[in-house]
Amino acid sequence: MSVPRRLAAGLTALALAPLTATAAHAADAAAPPVPQIVTYTTHPQGSWVALTFDDGPDPIYTRQVLALLHQYHLKATFCLVGRQAQAHPELVRAIVADGHRLCDHTMSHDEHLPTKSPAQVSAEITGGRQAILQAVPKASIAYYRAPGGVWSATERQVAGAQSMQPLGWTVDTRDWTRPGVPAILDAVHRELHPGGVILLHDGGGNREQSIAALRRLIPTLLTQGYHFDFPA
Repeated sequence: MSVPRRLAAGLTALALAPLTATAAHAADAAAPPVPQIVTYTTHPQGSWVALTFDDGPDPIYTRQVLALLHQYHLKATFCLVGRQAQAHPELVRAIVADGHRLCDHTMSHDEHLPTKSPAQVSAEITGGRQAILQAVPKASIAYYRAPGGVWSATERQVAGAQSMQPLGWTVDTRDWTRPGVPAILDAVHRELHPGGVILLHDGGGNREQSIAALRRLIPTLLTQGYHFDFPA
């Protein structure tokens, strides 16, 4: 390259550099924010706790959970799988009618979602949300919870863009493994702290142990002075 051509190339590079930096800054500014994952209640301090139930609605176990919550005048959050919501829209309506909150738990509960393309991630989250809205068109879906608690930034961005707060937990009862009622209760007593969010399941398989544990857990927490709340 001749000297004039080198000089011209250098001047061109200098001229383009600020534009490139400006474009990069604009791209960063245009990128959707990545919401934080909520793991506490609206009252983060004191004796408050939130109950959350995953993988429903289930025609057997969701009804039992709703009956227990109604018995004690408590509210909880239900993380619904879209396919289950489509199969049992009457249960989605029952959850809303009882004053509980809704959470999108994707369309098919794909625990490998973080490895999928952005389009596939968006389809799973949007599909789950739409399935819930088909049952209750004007429902407010406050949260999104990743299947298996396996998160990606894309999931959080897609959820945030649809006004859903990413929802985690602080107490993993692992009730889905059916470890026995004592083990489920021990997990709560070991991991619970003020403002904590408890993960339980009302769908996705046999949840008899989960229901039996809940029957003992609610009165125990009430006796200990806990108040029940929604996630923040």
